[in-house]
Amino acid sequence: MGGETPPLQDQQIMEYSFPHYLLSKQSVDDRALNRVVFDSLKAHLPQGPIRIIEVGAGVGTMLWRLLRWDIIRNAEYVLVDERAENVEYASAWIPLWAEEAGLSVERSGLSQLRLFDDARNVRIHLECEDVFDFVQRNKEPADLLIASAFMDLLPMPESLSKLMPLTNSLAWLTINFDGVTTFMPRIDAALDDQIEMLYHQTMDARPSGGDSKSGRHLFGHLRSVGAEILAAGASDWVVHAANGKYTEDESYFLHFILHFFEESLGDHPDLDADAFTDWLLKRRAQIERGELVYIAHQMDFLARR
Repeated sequence: MGGETPPLQDQQIMEYSFPHYLLSKQSVDDRALNRVVFDSLKAHLPQGPIRIIEVGAGVGTMLWRLLRWDIIRNAEYVLVDERAENVEYASAWIPLWAEEAGLSVERSGLSQLRLFDDARNVRIHLECEDVFDFVQRNKEPADLLIASAFMDLLPMPESLSKLMPLTNSLAWLTINFDGVTTFMPRIDAALDDQIEMLYHQTMDARPSGGDSKSGRHLFGHLRSVGAEILAAGASDWVVHAANGKYTEDESYFLHFILHFFEESLGDHPDLDADAFTDWLLKRRAQIERGELVYIAHQMDFLARR
C-alpha cells in the first residue's frame, strides 16, 4: 500500500487551496486507514462488476487509492461532491494519474470518464451536487457506499438514515473524527488545552451539523438505522517529521490544519486574540523547522444493511 500521486501539472495552486489540501493528506490517510476494517472490506466485496457511490468524494483521491491498492478492477464509480472546484479538479486530475499509471482514458464530456487496460475497466461519473439532492434522484443503489472524512460534518443520526439507501449492501465510513486533537511540543499547556477544547466545540456548533465525537457515536447511529457493524477500528492521523522533513506534501497538510483552526477560532470571544495569534505563529514556525507533531483520533467502520 502506498505510492506517490502525480500532481496536476500546469495549474497554479493558490495558498490554502482546498483541492491541494485533499492531495496533501493522501499519505496521511494512507497510513491512517484501519487495516482490520480494510481487510474486512476486501473480504466482503462482491466478485465481478460492482457499483460504488462515494459521497463527499473531493477530487477523487479514494478512487486513486483503491486502484493503486488493486481493490477495484471492474466497477462503476460515482463521485458526489458539492464543491465545484473539487469536481472540476477531479475532472482534470483523474486522467493525469490514470495515464501515469498506464491506464487508457476515454472521456464523455466533463463528467464521465472510463479508465481501462487489459485487467481493469472503471467507469466514472462525476456529480457536482448536494449529497442529499443526489440521494433524492439516485435510482440505482450501490454495492458499496464510501464516505471518508465526511460523516462527522453532518447532522446525525438523520443524515445516516438518508444516506444508507444509497447502498444495497456495504458502507465503508472512514476517518470519522473522535474527540482528540494533539499538537506537540506543547507551547503553553493551558492555552493548548483551551484552543483544542474550543475547536472541538465549533464542530458541535456548526449550523450545518457535525459532531466532535462522531467516531464513537457511530456505533449507536449505525445500530439505530438497522446496519450491522462488520468491523470497526481507529484511523488516527499521526504526522511527524523524520530528520527535519515531513513525508511528501505533509507540511502543507499541517499548514492547512492550522488554517482550519484560524478560520474557526479567529474571532472567538473566549480566546485572547493576541495569545492565539502568537500560538499560530509558533506552530507555523514548528512546521518549518520540522518539529510539529500532530495527532487526531478517528474511527473507521464497515457496515452492512
